[in-house]
Amino acid sequence: MSTPGDAYAVLGRGYAARRRPDPRIAALIGDSLGPARTVLNVGAGTGSYEPADRAVLAVEPSAMMIRQRPAEAAPVVQASAEALPLGSGSFDAGMAILTVHHWTDLRAGLRELRRVSRRQVILTWDPEVTARFWLVEDYLPELAVRERDLAALNAVRDCLAHLGAAPSVLPVPIPADCTDGFAGAYWRRPHAYLDADIRAAMSPVMLLDQSYVRNAMHRLSGDLGTGAWHKRNAGLLARGELDLGYRLVVT
Repeated sequence: MSTPGDAYAVLGRGYAARRRPDPRIAALIGDSLGPARTVLNVGAGTGSYEPADRAVLAVEPSAMMIRQRPAEAAPVVQASAEALPLGSGSFDAGMAILTVHHWTDLRAGLRELRRVSRRQVILTWDPEVTARFWLVEDYLPELAVRERDLAALNAVRDCLAHLGAAPSVLPVPIPADCTDGFAGAYWRRPHAYLDADIRAAMSPVMLLDQSYVRNAMHRLSGDLGTGAWHKRNAGLLARGELDLGYRLVVT
């Protein structure tokens, strides 16, 4: 992920351990890359979802995240999305996976992504849908407020407006046993949110006031203990996947 300065010196701890690519999401991303042989991964973080069968170059501004990239990961350049140090049309495809909400200037980053690649694949989310997720609606409503205040989280709309070539928007349903530890991954495993180490890999949650988060998790713990959570969310327990608003925008 890409973020101003090096905030991930704090937020990025443990990303490599918790943010492991989910193979079903990886397959959707791989299909969306089409026949691309060269891929630029912008806001690459620790290297999740970089396709092993293509030539990949990663761009990541955070030294903390770069240090967590495994030895076998793609080569990485330390730079920001808004100023890619690459020639125009250098890559068949450019991808940006759960990163655009951290860019300081979303439109500038999209222009750069479009400049250096002939095809763009962006995984982001629709905040109007994610606001209805039980974690947000019942326990962390401040998360929805914060996202409404972030211009970058009109990301789906802005991607459509600024990528050109009539992008398509594909829903990305989240499996109940998702292996990638982003904020929506544990929708059917609520006890996981009580673990501070698991939450540490969820940047939207970590950017909230942590006393507020701890109080919310105390309420969640109580609702799990009394059965109130299960009563409210009984319909989820038999679901194998759920649409939480994650969207793949593809030119």
